[in-house]
Amino acid sequence: MTKGTVTILGINGHIGHHAARAFLAAGYSVIGMGRSNRHPISGVRFVPGDAASLDDLKAAIAPADIVVNALNLPYDKWDKGRAEAQLATVIAAMGEGGKTLMFPGNIYNYAATDRWITPQTPQNPQTPRGAIRVRQEEMLAAASRAGKFQTIILRAGDFYAPANVGDWFDQAMLTDIGKGKIHHLAALDLSHAWAYLPDLGRAFAVLGDKRAELGAFETFHFAGHYVTHGTMMEAIQTAWPKPLQVTPVPWLLLQAVGLVNGVLREIVKMRYLWNNPMELVDPRLDALLGPDFATPFPAAIAQVVGPLAKAQAAA
Repeated sequence: MTKGTVTILGINGHIGHHAARAFLAAGYSVIGMGRSNRHPISGVRFVPGDAASLDDLKAAIAPADIVVNALNLPYDKWDKGRAEAQLATVIAAMGEGGKTLMFPGNIYNYAATDRWITPQTPQNPQTPRGAIRVRQEEMLAAASRAGKFQTIILRAGDFYAPANVGDWFDQAMLTDIGKGKIHHLAALDLSHAWAYLPDLGRAFAVLGDKRAELGAFETFHFAGHYVTHGTMMEAIQTAWPKPLQVTPVPWLLLQAVGLVNGVLREIVKMRYLWNNPMELVDPRLDALLGPDFATPFPAAIAQVVGPLAKAQAAA
């Protein structure tokens, strides 16, 4: 007998994939919705659907006790109300049956001067993208205050995981690792918040287990691995079997390419997140997860980098 049913909206995304695995391992029945089943997970029932279709969302959500909204638009398609419209469709599809909606948050909601960010820290976005995220969370809060469903926001830093593609970790830092070079995104003595996705997925599952004890609208901050860029470089060097040169990311080049590439242009606008250490802190979540919850940082990096080294050696 399962603990209940979880629907993952956006099963092919990084959060969706790892949340699905975690809920399945925790004893839930899992449904995954996406346009295609690009990364099948044994035990997860795939349901094809379009995130823009209210009927498709309603059908996928109907059997669920918990819904993980892992949908995300392309990075340059958030504006003109499109991100809010996507979330509004999910909110409409949730109905008023008292289900639980879990929403992955990020640190865009805060100012660069916020060094120690708790769930009680006032949100003060300094970019249009951050303002969008604030509005989305306000939409969820309003729906939960109206009694439609419970919302649990789990905020985390930048992602990394084995076989992950399309994140800063692989596309910026490791893009030249096969050439014997890795890149750091800011000064080596500055710290940054990272979320190892297998751990973040398990945190979603723990909060799902605890949902009956939580309020109608809750926000939690996932500490993850808060390390300096220098420590990150050293961990990658240790996990890689050959010497690696450490060099900075060529931000000026990225900025120039961004003049003709919309995605890269939007990415460069968020550089302040790397130049300003912003630590996610939440003793309440730490207590719920328990001691020794996180995969040790060197082990997590080795689990990501190790398979890359083996694949290169076999090539």
